[in-house]
Amino acid sequence: MSYNCIFVIGPTAVGKTAIGVRLADRFNGEIISADSRQVYKGLDIGSGKDLADYTLNGKKIPYHLIDVCDLKREYNLFDFQEDFYKAFSDITSRGKLPICVGGTGMYVDSILHHYDMIPFVERPGERAELETKSEKELEEILTREKEKLHNTSEFGDKERMIKSILINRFNISEECRLEREKLRASRPVLKPLVIGTTLDRSLVRERIAKRLSDRMEEGLIEEVENLHARREENGAEWSRLEALGLEYRFVSDYLQGKYKSKEEMKNLLQLAIGQFAKRQETWFRCMEKKGIKIHWLPQIMDVEKRFEAACKILEVENGKLKVES
Repeated sequence: MSYNCIFVIGPTAVGKTAIGVRLADRFNGEIISADSRQVYKGLDIGSGKDLADYTLNGKKIPYHLIDVCDLKREYNLFDFQEDFYKAFSDITSRGKLPICVGGTGMYVDSILHHYDMIPFVERPGERAELETKSEKELEEILTREKEKLHNTSEFGDKERMIKSILINRFNISEECRLEREKLRASRPVLKPLVIGTTLDRSLVRERIAKRLSDRMEEGLIEEVENLHARREENGAEWSRLEALGLEYRFVSDYLQGKYKSKEEMKNLLQLAIGQFAKRQETWFRCMEKKGIKIHWLPQIMDVEKRFEAACKILEVENGKLKVES
């Protein structure tokens, strides 16, 4: 079997980019980033863009989906899917190999499991009719119309119940079915080889601690401070920054005086990143249980040795790597 793309996945701070860049260098590839924060301009230190890593032995490795929008725009899963397929088609049209690198599990899963992201369309008159209903009536409609109601978190909030009913009705409509068929027909066919990399949990914690110290020295706090200072220009209000992941949330809280000291903030942030890395690993293990075959690299610190192990996986799986256009 031949593959037309490679995914390099794993938790934060384990060297995914370094491995992906080396694979791109050897197999004439280009990187597609699957990172929910690196899409934003200005989120450099906290998101770990490390753009210097995309130069190897004096050669620049092309990358995609980094710095594609500013903070005024809410980049979401639907945007990522659209941009991923565009980048994939562009790369393969030039006879190159797309190599998707990232730790945002939902982004990766949306491609490997072919999420059908159809924009919701509210049909005229439906909302007005639902707004005449009592909360009890809406609960009954929601319970009746949703085939599997896994939770009742919408109950007690009339607007959320109405929205949930409208979305559910749209998802099972003929209009939506036809849109899904069109979407599937328009997508390029992916034949992915998925490579996973991680390290022993104690080593991951060590790397997280060192990386955080390095980022603090590089100016993480100043980055957040400067982003907020330009909030009228870039939309970086505190609430917006707090929604951009752990580093931006903790530093924003520190700058607002919510921690006693910088050291307290740093220690708590380091702990939170470690917990996040553990959740990432759990996500990828769940992907395996849902049928995605992940080829895990040996848990060794040396990136070069892990890279060579990845190349051997390609040889074993592929014989000769064939890039399909």
